[in-house]
Amino acid sequence: MRKIITLFLFMSVCSGFSQSEELDSLSIQLAFQNQDSLKVDTSLKLIKLLYETNDFDRAIKYIIESEKLSNQLNYHKGIAEVAYYKALIYANKNDYINAVNGYNKSKALYRQLNDVVGVAKVNNSIGLLEIKRGNYALGLQYALSAIEELEKRNLTNELKLSYSNLAKAYYNINAVDKAIEYYLKAAEIQEQLNDTKGINESNSYLAELFSSRKEHRKAIEYYEKILNSKNANSDSIRRMVYPKLGGEYLKFNDFDKAEKYLVKGYNLNFRNKDKSSFLTVLNNLGELNLQQGRLVLAEKQLTEAGDIAKELNNKKELLRHYKLMKVLDSIKKRFDRAFEWQREYYTLKNELSKNSANVNLKTNNVAKLELDPDFDREETKPKNDIKPEPTNNAVVSESKQKFDRFKLIFYALLAALAIVSTFLILIYLKRNSRIKYTQELEEKNIKIQLQNEAFQEQTKHLENVNNVKDKLFSIVSHDLKDSLSSINGFIDLLKDGSLSREEFDNLIPELSENANSASLLLFNLLNWSKSQMHSLEPKPSLFDVQEVFEDKIKLIEQRMENKGITLVDRSMRDFAYADRSMFEIVVQNLLANALKFSNTGDTITISNRISNGSCIISIADTGVGISKQNLDKLFKSNTFTTLGTNNEKGTGLGLSICKELIELNNGKIWVESTPDVGSTFYVKLPKSKPTA
Repeated sequence: MRKIITLFLFMSVCSGFSQSEELDSLSIQLAFQNQDSLKVDTSLKLIKLLYETNDFDRAIKYIIESEKLSNQLNYHKGIAEVAYYKALIYANKNDYINAVNGYNKSKALYRQLNDVVGVAKVNNSIGLLEIKRGNYALGLQYALSAIEELEKRNLTNELKLSYSNLAKAYYNINAVDKAIEYYLKAAEIQEQLNDTKGINESNSYLAELFSSRKEHRKAIEYYEKILNSKNANSDSIRRMVYPKLGGEYLKFNDFDKAEKYLVKGYNLNFRNKDKSSFLTVLNNLGELNLQQGRLVLAEKQLTEAGDIAKELNNKKELLRHYKLMKVLDSIKKRFDRAFEWQREYYTLKNELSKNSANVNLKTNNVAKLELDPDFDREETKPKNDIKPEPTNNAVVSESKQKFDRFKLIFYALLAALAIVSTFLILIYLKRNSRIKYTQELEEKNIKIQLQNEAFQEQTKHLENVNNVKDKLFSIVSHDLKDSLSSINGFIDLLKDGSLSREEFDNLIPELSENANSASLLLFNLLNWSKSQMHSLEPKPSLFDVQEVFEDKIKLIEQRMENKGITLVDRSMRDFAYADRSMFEIVVQNLLANALKFSNTGDTITISNRISNGSCIISIADTGVGISKQNLDKLFKSNTFTTLGTNNEKGTGLGLSICKELIELNNGKIWVESTPDVGSTFYVKLPKSKPTA
């Protein structure tokens, strides 16, 4: 009967959460009057339940009474479990010293009991505590030492927590491969436990980690997994995923998908005022618009992104902001501002590089610890050596002594720190002065470099203009002078009366040839000089190709008749979309070339046809043809010319002008030729306005 009453009182305490502290204490004492390890086990179940519901104050009361009963019974397992839960509660209350003491005590007891699962649980808890405090190297070592046993026993709840925390620790020390490994393991167990929130968190970190390794396809895969999850309709998830997913598509220059997700992310984050994700959206949108030439919109978005990055102290996004602003101002030729952004960029980058170096040092330390076979090794003691924990008064006294000792050490360290700080400040000031001087030199060097580039560009332009002038004067002083001198000579003979009417009539064809040569030469020189000065601009329209042929044939009919050349006109009425005057120049040059390199009795054939929506014009002759060696020299910017069949001269500019004029009108020109058989020149022009 007595046992039933005490058990009833014990269960009443479990269910009566609203009872007073005095009633709880009395009920627990009554419940444990009869020494029985079963009571301790029942109490431990209650403690576990209270711990899991975060009712730490009530759990502590049961822990104290259970601890007393376990010591009275010399129940080692109970003492170990009580110490473990007490340490868990201390850890949750951020009482690091008492938490570590409790973990070490419970681990020692578990070792004496050869309870490897208990030791693994404690090591896992110590590891998570150290990771939480930022001691990643030590925390990882403890957690890793527990993983094997937890995996062997398939303790899924403990493994889920352990994998997630290990992954976060590796993430924080920039150990990317390890972080990916444990996030994948965590996601696998989270799927088994149907932990949707945990799965999304793991997938988000995996996407970010794969992105840092420039594996953007995998990053996109994991972001899309989040969007396809059960909670995908949650605004908080989409606010976070859309900006990052758009940024990943931007890495592949897939502007349509990038813009789709970034616009969605912009609207969601603007509406919900989520500044962190909004910052990512603005930087990505700024880069997208920058690449597509929308500079005004890009500048507005990047300026807003910079303000938010400074407000949130997000150095990673701020660094990216500086880089994009430098590119923007360089494109706009605001070199002074671009230089300022570049200086800000390198200053912040150097700061982040130092932090990264510290992280790499931590990563190396972790690697060394993982290779240490003696970590956490203790000699197993006999079970009889297990001693109960001191009473509460003793604990308080011991804690006070420890506090006084720590206090003394703290003051000693504080004094040493003051001395060291003085020296460090002096060193820092000297180093800062040197860095400032170095930065000023770098600024001057960059300014000089920008000025030199501008001077070089201007010098190159002047050299091109000078070369055009020299070439123009050279042609005018030689070829044009010869033609005009010949014409002038004929006129002088005619004035002096030295020529008879019959002699003059015989010389008229030669005089006409010289006049035509001079006219074509001046015509080509004018257009060539315009093209070199980049002042040729086409004014396209629809025109009839056959009309152009008819006009230009009239100009050379007399010359063809004098040279004995036959013209075959196979042209038909057809329209092309180009600058008519430029096309006329091309036809005139090609007809003049065909006439120049044809012998008496040869034939010149003109024709046109339609092919794939384009108009193709051809001018063929049965003249001397062009050697393979000379074919490669045609259409070049440098002059190349040969004498005609009647020793006709040229400037070598005609075909290069033709090529430039046709390409200005979105067309193409080419030639097919066989020596001693003839040549055919082709021109291809659009029949309608080309799409942008």
